[in-house]
Amino acid sequence: MSTVKYVLAEQDMPTSWYNIAADLPTPLAPPLHPGTGLPLGLADLAPIFPIALIMQEVSTNRTIDIPEEVQQIYRQWRPSPLYRARRLEAALDTPAKIYYKNEGVSPAGSHKPNTAVAQAYYNKQEGVKRLVTETGAGQWGSSLAFAGALFGLEVKVYMVKVSYHQKPYRRALMEVYGASVVASPSTETVCGRAILAAHPDSTGSLGIAISEAVEMAAQREDTKYALGSVLNHVMLHQTVIGQEAMAQMEMAGDYPDVIVACTGGGSNFAGIAFPFIGAKLRGERNVRVLAVEPAACPSLTKGKFAYDFGDTAHLAPITKMHTLGSSFMPSGIHAGGLRYHGMGPMVSHLLDLGKIEATAIQQLETFAAGLQFARTEGILPAPESNHAVAGAIREALRCKEEGKSETILFNLSGHGHFDMQAYMDYQAGVLKDFEYSDEEVAMALAGLPSVG
Repeated sequence: MSTVKYVLAEQDMPTSWYNIAADLPTPLAPPLHPGTGLPLGLADLAPIFPIALIMQEVSTNRTIDIPEEVQQIYRQWRPSPLYRARRLEAALDTPAKIYYKNEGVSPAGSHKPNTAVAQAYYNKQEGVKRLVTETGAGQWGSSLAFAGALFGLEVKVYMVKVSYHQKPYRRALMEVYGASVVASPSTETVCGRAILAAHPDSTGSLGIAISEAVEMAAQREDTKYALGSVLNHVMLHQTVIGQEAMAQMEMAGDYPDVIVACTGGGSNFAGIAFPFIGAKLRGERNVRVLAVEPAACPSLTKGKFAYDFGDTAHLAPITKMHTLGSSFMPSGIHAGGLRYHGMGPMVSHLLDLGKIEATAIQQLETFAAGLQFARTEGILPAPESNHAVAGAIREALRCKEEGKSETILFNLSGHGHFDMQAYMDYQAGVLKDFEYSDEEVAMALAGLPSVG
């Protein structure tokens, strides 16, 4: 029994992004200024983002055209393939049908170039010379470095220190594309020096790395900040994934009963799920949507839906999201892209509205799922993507127990070719599970900002 592949023609690639803000039953709570606590104005964001992205951030238009220059670059790997995982189905002995969208076919190896290319384009259009960002596992940093090379932009990346050492080849890929990479926390910024003074052995966090990047972006007029997840415009750019998947599911003569994706800040989750959720919100088709996060960083399942700072130094906007507190220090799990204290406001809002579900899975179960997927489907997933694989396997086994032939679709957000040390450690029995306790949650949440 072989895997089945569904491939769209190049001319069938989406020419616009889908904006779920147009279909929400209630709007998002407004972002707040980190200094004043008042609603952000467009001018407040201008020092760190180009105006085109700011307008996308606040847009309620259902569709936004993809610039032709961005489309031309997308066509290097888009439309990405959709597969029916028949060998995995057989191994699980499940009546469920399992499909996966493979975003690991991009040059950088993940879904992240979908927004990196767009952000680099809009910054170039505005005359920006230099982009600065943070990265966890390095998939976002690699993607922005790739996009920067295409548009002639200098790129600097603050990489969470634990991942900087865990994933040297991801760091090397960024440098191949021409980016400079610094382990965070660093001595280059006020924020980094303060963290190191208090915690000399700090392994870093995305919250700290964001603080360093935002601090550096604000110092130079020729520099802007780029974010790889969380914000609305990032979610928007990723919706090419779900739009393609809708067309490919139609080719297969099928429609998902369940959609599964890993969640850290929410970008690949939004990419695969938002177009389907939009159809659900419009009353066109129904679907269950499951967000899978690490048990070591459970913002959706243990966090509080509240206003919180987006970074450790409180330089980034305050948004209403599911959060573990901006002082949260994650354990050093290998899924570095999922080690963020908060969840994107759009994803958080949908969970609060009851339109999606969330679950947390331990590290060892996700790696076991990744190995089973590699041994049946032949593709080695990234540690982040393993959470989606594990969630899909859980759903397939549930179908087996209940005797239901449901259709499961998940997003394989990236390949694991730069994560071999993690797989070696797993097979050697070195990896372990981490649990973020209720007591730790309560301590971190004690520092939430007081807002009106």
